[in-house]
Amino acid sequence: MTALAQEQPALVPPVLKKHIGLYDTISQTVTMAYRALLRLRRTPEQWVDVLMMPFIFTFMFAFLFGGAIAGSVADYLPSLIPAIIVQSVVQASILTGTQLREDMDTGVFDRFRSLPIARVAPLAGPLVTDTIRYAVITSLTMLVGLLIGWRPGGGWGILAGALLVIVVTWAVSWIWALLGVTARTTGTVQGIATLIMMPMTFFSNAFVPTSTLPAWLRPIAEWNPLSHLITALRALTNDGVWGTDAWWTLLGAAIIVAIFAPLTTRAYMRRT
Repeated sequence: MTALAQEQPALVPPVLKKHIGLYDTISQTVTMAYRALLRLRRTPEQWVDVLMMPFIFTFMFAFLFGGAIAGSVADYLPSLIPAIIVQSVVQASILTGTQLREDMDTGVFDRFRSLPIARVAPLAGPLVTDTIRYAVITSLTMLVGLLIGWRPGGGWGILAGALLVIVVTWAVSWIWALLGVTARTTGTVQGIATLIMMPMTFFSNAFVPTSTLPAWLRPIAEWNPLSHLITALRALTNDGVWGTDAWWTLLGAAIIVAIFAPLTTRAYMRRT
């Protein structure tokens, strides 16, 4: 027995990577994005708000407030359509946090945590897939605007503006992802996110000129990050101009990702 045991080769435990490289991280993120895409296909009810919001908000604001604010619906549309796009897409980004909370409650993220994959991949993958919803909302809102008389003159700026909104909203979704990881219930995520976004949307230059606001409220609206995004989108879609607001908006998006992506990943590992 002793001689036989000595002849058998010793078992060498597999060497596990302590760090995941950039290529593997991107590949694993794409895999998780594909998983989220399959989930969207198998749960079509998640598209209800995506398909309805552009029609409801555009018709409601255009025909209710167009005459009172701009004198006519046609004169209000160049200002309104970019605002509706930003409002609808940013509101849709809240779903990122609620879905993440639901996945964590079912235990699927515990399985992801046990796999030898990049820690950020299970979080970043669904966020990448969510950009499809943002693109659909943006396209539908523009289509509705064209049907009721919006005639943008931005040319290439229309596409640049759409990409700007999608990139910025993807960055904002990291905030809701952090909330989804740290909150206890899906309802908490939805309630807190809505409580934040509703005032930010209406205390901005989205639907009325900031010059009409009270003196104490005007600086708040002018410094509102959504005001800069809406102003940048108006300049791009209507005039094809990439202005200062667009650069500031991109810088803000980069700062959000730099801060909230590591915080979300750390909170996810600690929570699970």
